Amino acid sequence: YFVALILPTIFASLQGTSIRMSTHGPREPPCLPALPLIGSLLSLQSPHPPHVLFKELQLKYGQTYSLKLGCHNVVIVNQHVHAKEVLLKKGKTFAGRPRTVTTDILTRAGKDIAFGDYSATWRFHRKIVHGALCMFGEGSASIEKIVCAEAQSLCSVLSEAAAVGLALDLSPELTRAVTNVICSLCFNSSYCRGDPEFEAMLRYSQGIVDTVAKDSLVDIFPWLQIFPNADLRLLKQCVSIRDKLLQKKYDEHKADYSDHVQRDLLDALLRAKRSAENNNTAEISAESVGLSDDHLLMTVGDIFGAGVETTTTVLKWAITYLIHYPQVQRRIQDELDSKVGEDRSPKLSDRGTLPYLEATIREVLRIRPVAPLFIPHVALNDTSIGDFTVRKGTRVIINLWSLHHDEKEWENPELFDPGRFLESGGTGLIIPSSSYLPFGAGVRVCLGEALAKMELFLFLSWILQRFTLSVPPGHALPSLEGKFGVVLQPAKYKVNATPRPGWEKHKCQAC
Repeated sequence: YFVALILPTIFASLQGTSIRMSTHGPREPPCLPALPLIGSLLSLQSPHPPHVLFKELQLKYGQTYSLKLGCHNVVIVNQHVHAKEVLLKKGKTFAGRPRTVTTDILTRAGKDIAFGDYSATWRFHRKIVHGALCMFGEGSASIEKIVCAEAQSLCSVLSEAAAVGLALDLSPELTRAVTNVICSLCFNSSYCRGDPEFEAMLRYSQGIVDTVAKDSLVDIFPWLQIFPNADLRLLKQCVSIRDKLLQKKYDEHKADYSDHVQRDLLDALLRAKRSAENNNTAEISAESVGLSDDHLLMTVGDIFGAGVETTTTVLKWAITYLIHYPQVQRRIQDELDSKVGEDRSPKLSDRGTLPYLEATIREVLRIRPVAPLFIPHVALNDTSIGDFTVRKGTRVIINLWSLHHDEKEWENPELFDPGRFLESGGTGLIIPSSSYLPFGAGVRVCLGEALAKMELFLFLSWILQRFTLSVPPGHALPSLEGKFGVVLQPAKYKVNATPRPGWEKHKCQAC
């Protein structure tokens, strides 16, 4: 609504100012028309969400082009060769992050991993988190048991609903299951259904998703903070609730911390902080690596927030597409029946024998990437992308939506087809295009990739072994249009989970 209010006024005041193409040198990316003060905002007015608009603009400006948001130069990358140059070949050069009003509120001025700028502090924190996640990593029996316990609980809820003919909104149930996995990793704790703390977490998470990282005008023009802003007020309220919950967990961990036991990520961070405080060398002093309470809280909050929202969203999209494509659902169930059977629950070791399920997960990640626009990178030095020069401080946005829907790379990219990830015999998995980067790559690659893949496989295999998913009779199929924000969220809808033959009275067994 700010766009509707402010742009006509600015436009009127600039009558007579010509809208022109950039006069930068020929080696700079083609630029959208830009006006003084507001940059290219008038060219970005569209009924489409940004990732779709940026893909459409390729037709006029080429696959890599630039625009101005206020005073900020932004390069949009829509194809995989340039994307991999930014992420891999020149990953450290493009490892910076922009400072914005909303992300500063969320992260106490960039003291986290996702939005924190590239620095010694950032590298140190990422190393600690990576080490702590490896403690529970892929192949670890402990994390598999945690995920299976949550899958069992989720299936019990579906069974109870089916017994009384109740259709469910699966969103809070999936969120609770994934939240408990992350809680086990971060805090060594979990939530029961209806827990007031969990309900508070649901509310603040949704508020953050709705308000952060969608290039609101206050992020482009920070001076707009002086005006009333409902989004900013909501974000501050949600962050306040989140920080109280984090502080409570932090205080509990400090109270019963032991150097001899590492229960979770928060223990790992506390150990690193104590080690640095007790170390006299300047290289790893607490000050030099920024191990303040703020850094620890924001790092945990970052992993917690990102780990819940992203995986939950992929699960919701997976179920949405399985309802739209019942033949895909049946083929996965046939595969589960033949390779796993009815006498036991799926295990992580079954992944190699369930290629169609794995291919379906890959196709969901392709067709509805959880973050269609990667968090902006910032060039830390003067550099280049392909033949284009890029100046220090330029923001670079990789449009994953374009990469995953590139007609030159994917046959019928709008068609949901898990078979594209299977070799011709249907028994082996492939990556058919270099234009597939669901978890990013390089210095800023997603830390939770292995954990997310594990959760997606186990939750979906447990559900589909036991239930067939559909919409209630008379209900329309769920929308395939997403709501753009930090993640691309599917719309809410109700699901009937019908127990499969042989599972009507079965109790869900743990791994």
